[in-house]
Amino acid sequence: MRILLLCSSFNGLTQRCWLELRRAGHDVGVELAVSEQAMVEAAELAKPDLVICPFLKERVPERLWQAHRTVIIHPGPPGDRGPSSLDWAILEAEPEWGVTALQAVEEMDAGPIWGFRTFAMPSEAPRKSALYNGPVADAAVELVAEVAAKAADPSFVPVPLDYRSPEVRGRLRRAMRHSDREFSWEESTEEIVRRVRAADGSPGGRSVLCDVPVRVFDVYRGPELGGRPGEVAARREGAVLVNTGDGSVWVGHVRLEQEGAVKLPAGLALGDRVASAPERSGYSEITYDRSDGVGVVSFDFYNGAMSSDQCRRLASALRYAVAQDTRVLVVRGGETFSNGIHLNVIEASRHPELEAWANINAINAVCREIVGCTSQLVVTSIGGNAGAGGVMMGLGADRVIIRESVVLNPHYRTMGLFGSEYWTYVLPRRVGAETARRLTRQALPVGAAEAVELGLADRMLAGSRLDFERRVLEYAERLAVDPGYDRLLAGRRQAREVDERRRPLDAYRAEELAEMSRDMFDDRHEFRAARRAFVHKVRAEVTPEHLVRLGGLSGASGAAGAGASHM
Repeated sequence: MRILLLCSSFNGLTQRCWLELRRAGHDVGVELAVSEQAMVEAAELAKPDLVICPFLKERVPERLWQAHRTVIIHPGPPGDRGPSSLDWAILEAEPEWGVTALQAVEEMDAGPIWGFRTFAMPSEAPRKSALYNGPVADAAVELVAEVAAKAADPSFVPVPLDYRSPEVRGRLRRAMRHSDREFSWEESTEEIVRRVRAADGSPGGRSVLCDVPVRVFDVYRGPELGGRPGEVAARREGAVLVNTGDGSVWVGHVRLEQEGAVKLPAGLALGDRVASAPERSGYSEITYDRSDGVGVVSFDFYNGAMSSDQCRRLASALRYAVAQDTRVLVVRGGETFSNGIHLNVIEASRHPELEAWANINAINAVCREIVGCTSQLVVTSIGGNAGAGGVMMGLGADRVIIRESVVLNPHYRTMGLFGSEYWTYVLPRRVGAETARRLTRQALPVGAAEAVELGLADRMLAGSRLDFERRVLEYAERLAVDPGYDRLLAGRRQAREVDERRRPLDAYRAEELAEMSRDMFDDRHEFRAARRAFVHKVRAEVTPEHLVRLGGLSGASGAAGAGASHM
């Protein structure tokens, strides 16, 4: 079928839907909902058999849903309505939640139901972003495939929303207000964690810290200290430990409530206000574990962004791991594997270009440790999405294992950068020069199955992230005792030596950095504007050019002339 994806942004969920539908053989186009007119014109020009809205904040224009079958993917169970569904589900500790596919009608979220999925909510309050990118996205992708199949059946009729049905357990919930997100540090740790995580990603929990109004993100339970609530008791790796009414919480990120402020690591955002707080263990973004001949370096950076400081710490951890007497090194990412350099920290810096330069050099050092390790076999465990330099970082290993739901974006173009992280070495080495050129120029997402087919990854595994990590570790343990281990390690060393003689890694690095210096300091491809738009969440005015060309459908902005792809 001809399917048009109408969305507020081409985010991870929308990308997964696009990949799933294309893999099923459909002709799929994408249009950003930049205006009511753009949405209507996109459908008129594309003439789709079906319009699906996997992530849409705006109301679907009446002219569109009356002329085309339009299905909304709503992040709530049947009967749930309103724009703050996940926020309320987390805040009110719902034991079960779901996702519903419903037809667009005049009244928002009240249309007939095409299908739904439900899932158990974790007992510990999940971060909203983790809930959205995990069980919600998994359910939504299944539903999108189901909707497409049902749309091809002329006898299918969606079920009208009926609150008398036992399957309809949701209700209309109002949009969350600022007051719903406010909290006092005198509240319990449980209450604070739940309120902040219900707002994590955006817009954050509202409070006052160090006498400054802040938005709070990325919180974890701390020890029972008995200090004055709201007092910063300690700091560690950019996070600060804050006393609560019955314990403490580690606060990873905050945004000051002032014009132009951006979300930053809490210690960096609060600066001198917390400089005298003592360092304390109990919080770490990077860990190292070893067993049965396998060493595991695990890192979990908020939203996958890696600042200069984080990169230096990760490179140090990798150097330590490489020096151990283990036989296999597993490099394991977190909820998001990595998205490369930390654009927020760069944008907030007094000299952004210098910070960007320091950041790219620091992440290059991380990649060099992975590529250059010849004393152990290296396995990268990609259990969460990855983009730009984060993808290239993972490709330096002997074996790349990817989780089935992961989406990779192996390109830099939309941020106006040439890219570094030794991508001109590791990417063509895996997929060939022609495919490497296509991936970086088209700037389109790659699903896990396609990644294995292309050679970006060696193996795809299904299951939850914890199950995936367990299976990768089992694979690494088998590799460590494989009868052919010595041959495999010798092959890695020999390949590295041959490649180094042909062209040293330093040569790849120098050439990439020469290009990056022009992007960062001369701004030849509008890196500053693209970075600023990303950091400050500037709404796109048109559908970017690289999205207009998706599939065989013609979008409205394609006819009108799309804006620069760096948006």
